[in-house]
Amino acid sequence: MFTGSIVALITPMNKSGKICRSSLKNLINYHILNKTTAIVSIGTTGESATLSQEEHIEVVMLTLEMADKKIPIIAGTGANATTEAISLTKRFENSGIAACLTVTPYYNKPTQEGLYQHFKAISESTELPQILYNVPSRTGCDLLPKTIARLSKLNNIIGIKEATGNLSRINQIKSIVKNDFLLISGDDATALDFIQLGGQGVISVTANIAAKEMTEMCSYALRGDFSKARSINKRLSLLHEALFIEPNPIPIKWLAKKMGLIKNDTLRLPMTPISYNGQIQLEKAFQHAKF
Repeated sequence: MFTGSIVALITPMNKSGKICRSSLKNLINYHILNKTTAIVSIGTTGESATLSQEEHIEVVMLTLEMADKKIPIIAGTGANATTEAISLTKRFENSGIAACLTVTPYYNKPTQEGLYQHFKAISESTELPQILYNVPSRTGCDLLPKTIARLSKLNNIIGIKEATGNLSRINQIKSIVKNDFLLISGDDATALDFIQLGGQGVISVTANIAAKEMTEMCSYALRGDFSKARSINKRLSLLHEALFIEPNPIPIKWLAKKMGLIKNDTLRLPMTPISYNGQIQLEKAFQHAKF
């Protein structure tokens, strides 16, 4: 359940900024239909930073309920305070959640020892499988391979979403962790190369609107058919880049609305609607993808 194309699901909202249940149900059905491997609910793409903890828990549990065991749900449970991350994690125990995705603490920039102790404390507080999440461009701290290796020795830390975009990290990590430790890309633009170098899949923003294509690309790549995988990825390449011309999830929400997957592309401040120039670039990338 933790290989292939896993979607970092957007959180649909109505015009007043409340969670849009009908759009959420539509998104979940879209991913079930297109054989997305799993859904990450309330990761950073799901706007975890602007949801209250009560809303965070509500959306994860609503996603779990709507999925009805037809697709595994991974809960985003990261926080920059260890106690908060533990609290969130414990709320999902015995819920049916498949695993937790835990981002490195943001803003406070802990040392490598601080990162180790943070994730160790979370791991020891729960039996839920834990997937580490390293995205220095958003958090301001980098979980280094040696620290990942230390953490991989803890029983319920099963893998990492590695979103540096630095492909040299794959071999650095693979060479010092156990064989069954999962390496999952967090960067759509380099995800295919990541899999070819030994990764098991991607937690994808692009999959929000290209679920079928991302599923097929990953499936071909994992079977070693890189010719077919690269043919699909070539079509998606401009989209991978254009989805980050403005801060995520501004572009992906605009395109999801354009495709009719959600009713509104509402965002919460300080996120603002996409610019006109951004729309033009997204439209070109969308046409290039040939949906």
